[in-house]
Amino acid sequence: MLDGRRLRNRIAASWIAGVGLIWLSTSATAHEEYVVDEEREASALEFLADGLGDPAVLGPLFAGLIGVGLAMVLYLRIRPVPNDVAAFRTAMREYTEFVPWLLRISFGIPLVGAGFAGYFISPAVTLDARLLQVALGFLLLFGLATRLVAIVTLTAYLLGLLVWPTLLLQLEFVGGLLAITLVGSGRPSADHVLQRVAGGPGTEYGRIDRVHDVAQAFQSRIEPYEVYAPTIARVGLGLTFITLGVGQKLLRPGIALAVVDRYDLTSVVPVPAELWVLGAGFTEAALGLALVVGLFTRASAAVAIAMFSLTLFALPDDPVLAHVSLFGMASVLLITGAGPYAVDNRLEAVETRVEETVSSPADRPDAGESRQAR
Repeated sequence: MLDGRRLRNRIAASWIAGVGLIWLSTSATAHEEYVVDEEREASALEFLADGLGDPAVLGPLFAGLIGVGLAMVLYLRIRPVPNDVAAFRTAMREYTEFVPWLLRISFGIPLVGAGFAGYFISPAVTLDARLLQVALGFLLLFGLATRLVAIVTLTAYLLGLLVWPTLLLQLEFVGGLLAITLVGSGRPSADHVLQRVAGGPGTEYGRIDRVHDVAQAFQSRIEPYEVYAPTIARVGLGLTFITLGVGQKLLRPGIALAVVDRYDLTSVVPVPAELWVLGAGFTEAALGLALVVGLFTRASAAVAIAMFSLTLFALPDDPVLAHVSLFGMASVLLITGAGPYAVDNRLEAVETRVEETVSSPADRPDAGESRQAR
Protein backbone atom coordinates (compact mmCIF):
# COMPACT_ATOMS: atom_id res chain seq x y z
CA MET A 1 0.00 0.00 0.00
CA LEU A 2 1.22 3.47 -0.84
CA ASP A 3 1.45 5.96 2.02
CA GLY A 4 -0.52 9.21 1.82
CA ARG A 5 2.37 11.38 0.69
CA ARG A 6 3.46 9.07 -2.13
CA LEU A 7 -0.13 8.69 -3.29
CA ARG A 8 -0.64 12.44 -3.32
CA ASN A 9 2.57 12.89 -5.29
CA ARG A 10 1.35 10.43 -7.89
CA ILE A 11 -1.97 12.22 -8.12
CA ALA A 12 -0.19 15.53 -8.63
CA ALA A 13 1.95 13.93 -11.33
CA SER A 14 -1.19 12.60 -13.03
CA TRP A 15 -2.72 16.07 -12.99
CA ILE A 16 0.42 17.61 -14.51
CA ALA A 17 0.49 14.89 -17.16
CA GLY A 18 -3.14 15.60 -18.03
CA VAL A 19 -2.44 19.28 -18.45
CA GLY A 20 0.61 18.39 -20.54
CA LEU A 21 -1.56 16.36 -22.90
CA ILE A 22 -3.75 19.41 -23.32
CA TRP A 23 -0.76 21.62 -24.04
CA LEU A 24 0.42 19.24 -26.74
CA SER A 25 -2.50 20.27 -28.92
CA THR A 26 -2.95 23.89 -27.86
CA SER A 27 0.02 25.29 -29.76
CA ALA A 28 -2.38 25.25 -32.71
CA THR A 29 -4.95 27.19 -30.70
CA ALA A 30 -5.52 30.56 -32.34
CA HIS A 31 -7.95 32.78 -34.11
CA GLU A 32 -7.10 31.04 -37.37
CA GLU A 33 -8.40 33.76 -39.67
CA TYR A 34 -5.94 36.20 -38.11
CA VAL A 35 -2.86 34.28 -39.23
CA VAL A 36 -3.79 32.64 -42.57
CA ASP A 37 -5.48 34.02 -45.68
CA GLU A 38 -6.39 30.78 -47.40
CA GLU A 39 -7.62 27.46 -46.12
CA ARG A 40 -7.14 23.96 -47.40
CA GLU A 41 -10.07 22.18 -48.98
CA ALA A 42 -11.41 19.73 -46.43
CA SER A 43 -14.89 18.44 -45.70
CA ALA A 44 -15.68 18.50 -41.99
CA LEU A 45 -17.42 15.12 -42.00
CA GLU A 46 -14.71 13.42 -44.05
CA PHE A 47 -11.99 15.00 -41.93
CA LEU A 48 -13.61 13.80 -38.68
CA ALA A 49 -14.21 10.32 -40.10
CA ASP A 50 -10.67 9.96 -41.41
CA GLY A 51 -9.05 11.45 -38.32
CA LEU A 52 -11.01 9.47 -35.76
CA GLY A 53 -10.54 6.33 -37.85
CA ASP A 54 -6.75 6.64 -37.66
CA PRO A 55 -5.29 4.89 -34.58
CA ALA A 56 -2.39 7.35 -34.58
CA VAL A 57 -4.92 10.13 -34.04
CA LEU A 58 -7.63 8.43 -32.00
CA GLY A 59 -5.17 6.77 -29.60
CA PRO A 60 -3.57 9.97 -28.22
CA LEU A 61 -6.96 11.72 -28.09
CA PHE A 62 -8.48 8.87 -26.10
CA ALA A 63 -5.42 8.64 -23.83
CA GLY A 64 -5.57 12.37 -23.14
CA LEU A 65 -9.28 12.18 -22.35
CA ILE A 66 -8.80 9.25 -19.97
CA GLY A 67 -5.78 10.88 -18.33
CA VAL A 68 -7.46 14.19 -17.64
CA GLY A 69 -10.71 12.54 -16.54
CA LEU A 70 -8.87 10.18 -14.19
CA ALA A 71 -6.84 13.05 -12.72
CA MET A 72 -10.04 15.00 -12.01
CA VAL A 73 -11.75 12.04 -10.36
CA LEU A 74 -8.72 11.22 -8.21
CA TYR A 75 -8.34 14.86 -7.20
CA LEU A 76 -11.96 15.00 -6.04
CA ARG A 77 -11.51 11.77 -4.14
CA ILE A 78 -8.18 12.48 -2.45
CA ARG A 79 -8.04 16.29 -2.52
CA PRO A 80 -4.27 16.82 -2.21
CA VAL A 81 -2.82 20.06 -0.78
CA PRO A 82 -6.17 21.30 0.61
CA ASN A 83 -4.52 24.01 2.71
CA ASP A 84 -2.74 25.43 -0.34
CA VAL A 85 -5.97 25.48 -2.33
CA ALA A 86 -7.84 27.19 0.50
CA ALA A 87 -5.09 29.79 0.94
CA PHE A 88 -5.06 30.48 -2.80
CA ARG A 89 -8.81 31.08 -2.86
CA THR A 90 -8.55 33.41 0.12
CA ALA A 91 -5.78 35.37 -1.59
CA MET A 92 -7.79 35.64 -4.79
CA ARG A 93 -10.85 36.97 -2.98
CA GLU A 94 -8.74 39.86 -1.68
CA TYR A 95 -8.62 41.20 -5.26
CA THR A 96 -12.40 41.22 -5.74
CA GLU A 97 -12.65 45.00 -5.57
CA PHE A 98 -10.39 45.29 -8.62
CA VAL A 99 -12.61 43.14 -10.87
CA PRO A 100 -14.48 46.11 -12.45
CA TRP A 101 -11.18 47.85 -13.18
CA LEU A 102 -9.73 44.66 -14.68
CA LEU A 103 -12.77 44.20 -16.93
CA ARG A 104 -12.64 47.82 -18.07
CA ILE A 105 -9.03 47.72 -19.18
CA SER A 106 -9.49 44.26 -20.74
CA PHE A 107 -12.02 45.65 -23.19
CA GLY A 108 -10.97 49.28 -23.32
CA ILE A 109 -7.46 48.54 -24.60
CA PRO A 110 -8.62 46.27 -27.49
CA LEU A 111 -11.18 48.89 -28.54
CA VAL A 112 -8.58 51.66 -28.65
CA GLY A 113 -6.17 49.38 -30.50
CA ALA A 114 -8.83 48.33 -33.00
CA GLY A 115 -9.70 51.94 -33.71
CA PHE A 116 -6.12 52.95 -34.47
CA ALA A 117 -5.41 49.71 -36.39
CA GLY A 118 -8.39 50.21 -38.71
CA TYR A 119 -10.50 47.18 -37.92
CA PHE A 120 -13.80 46.72 -36.09
CA ILE A 121 -13.34 44.77 -32.83
CA SER A 122 -11.98 41.71 -34.66
CA PRO A 123 -8.86 41.92 -36.88
CA ALA A 124 -10.82 39.85 -39.42
CA VAL A 125 -13.29 42.73 -39.98
CA THR A 126 -11.70 45.66 -41.78
CA LEU A 127 -13.67 48.81 -41.02
CA ASP A 128 -12.46 52.31 -40.20
CA ALA A 129 -14.48 53.12 -37.08
CA ARG A 130 -11.63 54.89 -35.31
CA LEU A 131 -13.56 57.69 -33.61
CA LEU A 132 -16.26 55.39 -32.24
CA GLN A 133 -13.94 52.68 -30.93
CA VAL A 134 -11.28 54.99 -29.55
CA ALA A 135 -13.92 57.04 -27.75
CA LEU A 136 -15.62 54.00 -26.27
CA GLY A 137 -12.28 52.44 -25.36
CA PHE A 138 -10.98 55.53 -23.53
CA LEU A 139 -14.28 55.98 -21.70
CA LEU A 140 -13.98 52.41 -20.43
CA LEU A 141 -10.35 52.96 -19.45
CA PHE A 142 -11.18 56.13 -17.55
CA GLY A 143 -14.34 54.59 -16.09
CA LEU A 144 -16.63 57.43 -17.19
CA ALA A 145 -20.31 56.58 -17.76
CA THR A 146 -19.12 52.98 -17.61
CA ARG A 147 -22.40 51.10 -17.66
CA LEU A 148 -23.81 53.25 -20.46
CA VAL A 149 -20.62 52.86 -22.50
CA ALA A 150 -20.70 49.08 -22.02
CA ILE A 151 -24.29 48.94 -23.28
CA VAL A 152 -23.46 51.12 -26.31
CA THR A 153 -20.41 48.99 -27.10
CA LEU A 154 -22.40 45.77 -26.79
CA THR A 155 -25.08 47.19 -29.09
CA ALA A 156 -22.44 48.14 -31.66
CA TYR A 157 -20.98 44.63 -31.47
CA LEU A 158 -24.34 42.91 -31.90
CA LEU A 159 -25.28 45.15 -34.84
CA GLY A 160 -21.91 44.42 -36.41
CA LEU A 161 -22.44 40.71 -35.85
CA LEU A 162 -25.55 40.87 -38.05
CA VAL A 163 -23.39 42.19 -40.90
CA TRP A 164 -20.13 40.35 -40.22
CA PRO A 165 -20.65 36.90 -38.66
CA THR A 166 -16.86 36.72 -38.36
CA LEU A 167 -17.26 38.82 -35.21
CA LEU A 168 -18.12 35.54 -33.49
CA LEU A 169 -14.34 35.22 -33.16
CA GLN A 170 -14.64 37.86 -30.40
CA LEU A 171 -17.77 36.43 -28.77
CA GLU A 172 -16.26 37.16 -25.35
CA PHE A 173 -17.33 40.78 -25.88
CA VAL A 174 -20.92 39.77 -25.07
CA GLY A 175 -20.16 38.21 -21.70
CA GLY A 176 -17.51 40.78 -20.80
CA LEU A 177 -19.62 43.84 -21.58
CA LEU A 178 -22.63 42.38 -19.79
CA ALA A 179 -20.43 41.77 -16.75
CA ILE A 180 -19.23 45.39 -16.88
CA THR A 181 -22.86 46.53 -17.05
CA LEU A 182 -23.52 44.64 -13.82
CA VAL A 183 -20.44 45.58 -11.78
CA GLY A 184 -20.05 49.13 -13.07
CA SER A 185 -16.82 51.10 -12.96
CA GLY A 186 -15.57 50.28 -9.49
CA ARG A 187 -12.45 52.13 -8.51
CA PRO A 188 -10.22 53.73 -9.48
CA SER A 189 -12.57 55.39 -11.96
CA ALA A 190 -13.90 58.75 -13.02
CA ASP A 191 -17.41 57.63 -12.09
CA HIS A 192 -16.38 56.96 -8.50
CA VAL A 193 -14.67 60.34 -8.16
CA LEU A 194 -17.56 62.29 -9.70
CA GLN A 195 -20.11 60.48 -7.54
CA ARG A 196 -18.15 61.33 -4.41
CA VAL A 197 -17.86 64.98 -5.44
CA ALA A 198 -21.52 65.22 -6.47
CA GLY A 199 -22.64 63.60 -3.23
CA GLY A 200 -20.43 65.76 -1.03
CA PRO A 201 -22.18 68.34 1.14
CA GLY A 202 -22.22 71.84 -0.29
CA THR A 203 -20.24 71.08 -3.48
CA GLU A 204 -20.79 73.33 -6.47
CA TYR A 205 -20.53 70.35 -8.81
CA GLY A 206 -23.31 68.64 -6.90
CA ARG A 207 -25.62 71.56 -7.72
CA ILE A 208 -25.14 71.28 -11.47
CA ASP A 209 -24.84 67.51 -11.76
CA ARG A 210 -28.10 66.03 -13.03
CA VAL A 211 -26.71 62.55 -13.54
CA HIS A 212 -25.80 61.66 -9.97
CA ASP A 213 -29.32 60.90 -8.74
CA VAL A 214 -30.19 58.89 -11.85
CA ALA A 215 -26.95 56.91 -11.60
CA GLN A 216 -27.54 56.23 -7.92
CA ALA A 217 -31.07 55.01 -8.59
CA PHE A 218 -29.93 52.72 -11.41
CA GLN A 219 -27.08 51.39 -9.30
CA SER A 220 -29.41 50.55 -6.42
CA ARG A 221 -31.69 48.66 -8.80
CA ILE A 222 -28.93 46.63 -10.43
CA GLU A 223 -26.86 46.01 -7.30
CA PRO A 224 -28.73 42.80 -6.30
CA TYR A 225 -27.72 41.28 -9.65
CA GLU A 226 -24.00 42.05 -9.42
CA VAL A 227 -23.44 38.64 -7.85
CA TYR A 228 -24.18 37.08 -11.26
CA ALA A 229 -21.29 38.87 -13.00
CA PRO A 230 -18.90 35.91 -12.54
CA THR A 231 -21.54 33.59 -13.97
CA ILE A 232 -21.98 35.77 -17.04
CA ALA A 233 -18.21 36.11 -17.52
CA ARG A 234 -17.75 32.36 -17.10
CA VAL A 235 -20.49 31.42 -19.56
CA GLY A 236 -19.33 34.09 -22.01
CA LEU A 237 -15.75 32.86 -21.99
CA GLY A 238 -16.89 29.24 -22.19
CA LEU A 239 -19.10 29.87 -25.21
CA THR A 240 -16.19 31.67 -26.89
CA PHE A 241 -13.98 28.62 -26.42
CA ILE A 242 -16.71 26.33 -27.77
CA THR A 243 -17.17 28.61 -30.79
CA LEU A 244 -13.44 28.65 -31.53
CA GLY A 245 -12.99 24.92 -30.98
CA VAL A 246 -16.05 23.70 -32.86
CA GLY A 247 -16.55 26.47 -35.41
CA GLN A 248 -12.93 27.20 -36.27
CA LYS A 249 -11.45 23.72 -36.07
CA LEU A 250 -13.90 20.82 -36.05
CA LEU A 251 -16.33 22.35 -38.57
CA ARG A 252 -13.66 24.22 -40.58
CA PRO A 253 -10.68 21.87 -40.54
CA GLY A 254 -9.29 23.42 -43.72
CA ILE A 255 -8.34 26.69 -42.05
CA ALA A 256 -6.91 24.91 -39.00
CA LEU A 257 -4.84 22.63 -41.27
CA ALA A 258 -3.56 25.76 -43.01
CA VAL A 259 -2.28 27.03 -39.64
CA VAL A 260 -0.51 23.70 -39.05
CA ASP A 261 1.10 24.00 -42.49
CA ARG A 262 2.06 27.66 -42.07
CA TYR A 263 3.99 27.06 -38.85
CA ASP A 264 5.12 23.52 -39.72
CA LEU A 265 3.76 22.27 -36.42
CA THR A 266 4.17 18.62 -37.42
CA SER A 267 7.93 19.12 -37.28
CA VAL A 268 7.70 20.66 -33.82
CA VAL A 269 5.89 17.59 -32.50
CA PRO A 270 5.94 14.74 -35.05
CA VAL A 271 2.28 13.77 -34.96
CA PRO A 272 -0.30 13.81 -37.80
CA ALA A 273 -1.74 17.20 -38.72
CA GLU A 274 -5.17 15.78 -37.99
CA LEU A 275 -4.14 15.24 -34.37
CA TRP A 276 -3.09 18.86 -34.03
CA VAL A 277 -6.44 20.08 -35.33
CA LEU A 278 -8.66 17.58 -33.53
CA GLY A 279 -6.67 17.89 -30.32
CA ALA A 280 -6.95 21.68 -30.30
CA GLY A 281 -10.62 21.58 -31.30
CA PHE A 282 -11.72 19.05 -28.70
CA THR A 283 -9.57 20.70 -26.01
CA GLU A 284 -11.10 24.11 -26.60
CA ALA A 285 -14.61 22.67 -26.74
CA ALA A 286 -14.07 20.68 -23.52
CA LEU A 287 -12.54 23.65 -21.73
CA GLY A 288 -15.44 25.82 -22.88
CA LEU A 289 -17.98 23.28 -21.64
CA ALA A 290 -16.23 23.09 -18.26
CA LEU A 291 -16.45 26.86 -17.95
CA VAL A 292 -20.10 26.98 -18.99
CA VAL A 293 -21.15 24.46 -16.33
CA GLY A 294 -18.69 25.87 -13.79
CA LEU A 295 -16.51 22.81 -13.26
CA PHE A 296 -13.04 23.50 -11.82
CA THR A 297 -13.52 27.12 -12.83
CA ARG A 298 -10.32 28.58 -11.45
CA ALA A 299 -8.27 25.67 -12.78
CA SER A 300 -9.97 26.03 -16.19
CA ALA A 301 -9.23 29.76 -16.18
CA ALA A 302 -5.58 29.04 -15.39
CA VAL A 303 -5.40 26.53 -18.26
CA ALA A 304 -6.99 29.13 -20.54
CA ILE A 305 -4.34 31.70 -19.62
CA ALA A 306 -1.62 29.12 -20.25
CA MET A 307 -3.14 28.34 -23.66
CA PHE A 308 -3.27 32.02 -24.63
CA SER A 309 0.33 32.54 -23.53
CA LEU A 310 1.54 29.47 -25.40
CA THR A 311 -0.29 30.59 -28.52
CA LEU A 312 1.33 34.02 -28.48
CA PHE A 313 4.79 32.45 -28.35
CA ALA A 314 4.06 29.61 -30.78
CA LEU A 315 2.18 31.72 -33.35
CA PRO A 316 3.91 35.12 -33.46
CA ASP A 317 1.57 36.43 -36.18
CA ASP A 318 -1.51 36.05 -33.99
CA PRO A 319 -2.36 39.64 -32.91
CA VAL A 320 -1.93 40.24 -29.20
CA LEU A 321 -4.81 42.71 -28.96
CA ALA A 322 -7.26 40.03 -30.07
CA HIS A 323 -6.42 38.09 -26.90
CA VAL A 324 -6.39 40.87 -24.30
CA SER A 325 -10.10 40.56 -23.56
CA LEU A 326 -9.73 36.78 -23.21
CA PHE A 327 -6.81 37.19 -20.82
CA GLY A 328 -8.87 39.66 -18.81
CA MET A 329 -11.94 37.47 -18.49
CA ALA A 330 -9.88 34.43 -17.50
CA SER A 331 -8.07 36.55 -14.91
CA VAL A 332 -11.41 37.74 -13.53
CA LEU A 333 -12.53 34.12 -13.06
CA LEU A 334 -9.32 33.37 -11.17
CA ILE A 335 -10.39 36.06 -8.72
CA THR A 336 -14.13 35.50 -8.48
CA GLY A 337 -14.45 31.78 -9.04
CA ALA A 338 -17.51 30.35 -10.71
CA GLY A 339 -20.25 32.45 -9.17
CA PRO A 340 -23.85 31.18 -8.88
CA TYR A 341 -25.24 28.26 -10.87
CA ALA A 342 -22.05 26.22 -11.08
CA VAL A 343 -21.04 22.64 -10.41
CA ASP A 344 -18.19 23.99 -8.29
CA ASN A 345 -20.68 25.24 -5.70
CA ARG A 346 -21.65 21.65 -4.90
CA LEU A 347 -18.08 20.38 -4.94
CA GLU A 348 -16.88 23.11 -2.60
CA ALA A 349 -19.14 22.20 0.31
CA VAL A 350 -16.83 19.42 1.54
CA GLU A 351 -13.86 21.82 1.59
CA THR A 352 -15.50 24.68 3.48
CA ARG A 353 -14.32 23.53 6.89
CA VAL A 354 -10.68 23.35 5.80
CA GLU A 355 -10.85 26.78 4.20
CA GLU A 356 -12.26 28.35 7.36
CA THR A 357 -9.38 26.99 9.43
CA VAL A 358 -6.82 28.47 7.02
CA SER A 359 -8.43 31.92 6.71
CA SER A 360 -7.72 34.38 9.48
CA PRO A 361 -10.70 36.20 11.02
CA ALA A 362 -9.83 39.35 9.05
CA ASP A 363 -9.78 37.47 5.79
CA ARG A 364 -13.02 35.55 6.27
CA PRO A 365 -16.12 36.83 4.46
CA ASP A 366 -19.06 38.09 6.48
CA ALA A 367 -21.46 35.50 7.76
CA GLY A 368 -24.14 36.58 5.26
CA GLU A 369 -21.77 36.57 2.32
CA SER A 370 -21.93 33.49 0.15
CA ARG A 371 -18.64 31.80 -0.62
CA GLN A 372 -17.27 31.98 -4.13
CA ALA A 373 -16.62 28.70 -5.92
CA ARG A 374 -13.42 27.74 -7.65
